Amino acid sequence: MSITGTLIVQIIVFLLLAAFTMKFVWPPIAKALDERAQKVAEGLAAADKAKSELAAANQRVEQELAASRGENAQRLADAERRAQQIVEEAKARAGEEGARIIAAAKVEARQQTVQAREALRDEVAKLAVRGAEQILRKEVNPAVHAELLGRLKTEL
Repeated sequence: MSITGTLIVQIIVFLLLAAFTMKFVWPPIAKALDERAQKVAEGLAAADKAKSELAAANQRVEQELAASRGENAQRLADAERRAQQIVEEAKARAGEEGARIIAAAKVEARQQTVQAREALRDEVAKLAVRGAEQILRKEVNPAVHAELLGRLKTEL
């Protein structure tokens, strides 16, 4: 065989192989490559969508955190105001209680003073009667001189 004949046969075999490959082998490979490219594109789209959803979720979380921080600060301020109010109320009640106790003590002191004066008047009246009894050296009848003792008691 000559080189030309061999070359022609090789060209014919190559063309048959190329035609066979184009008709039976290439379409499934192209189809698999297209499916793979489509899956990759879908995956990239899903990743972009997930990324945007993540960004939106992060933004919502930040908003919720800011709202809860504000709410917590408001609650703390309310609690501090309430505590201050309770302290002020307790101070007011303590002041009122102290004033009441002082007033009661003053009333009791006045009563004790009056009682002490009455007791002192009684003692002075008894001493005056004894002194008068010793001066007169006679028996003094308390029933007869009750009026005199009463006047003396009120004068003292």
